Amino acid sequence: MAGIIVGIDGSAYSQRALEWAVREAAVRQVPLRVITVYRTSAGYWGGPSYPQDRTFAERARQEAQEATEKALALLGAGRPERVTVEARSGIPAEELVGASKDADMIVVGSRGTGGFARLLLGSVSTQLTHHAYCPVVVIPAEDRH
Repeated sequence: MAGIIVGIDGSAYSQRALEWAVREAAVRQVPLRVITVYRTSAGYWGGPSYPQDRTFAERARQEAQEATEKALALLGAGRPERVTVEARSGIPAEELVGASKDADMIVVGSRGTGGFARLLLGSVSTQLTHHAYCPVVVIPAEDRH
């Protein structure tokens, strides 16, 4: 499915990226896919095996849905052609790079919830700028000083 993909993680950076992506998809009248990636617990033998993983998935999807509704409410009249929200299990950079194969553009915040606050780009945005299959838009923090 072509269109715009935005990766979100619940951070203020990703909310800004989501708001930008919603506006851009509305202007271009293309579909918007909102993707959040969560990590599952690994069982003793390596695979995901805990029942709470389903709960993590639903919680992640619900939080992404609420963030998306908030961004759409700020938009007002014009809307993207279609908006879908997905929660995926895995490593965020890998999942978003893979998703970029089916997109016209992918949007992320410059940083996420990672721990190195002085970095201008987080690990996911850095990986995407190097490995995505489509153009990447990195939305900077509001206050860059």
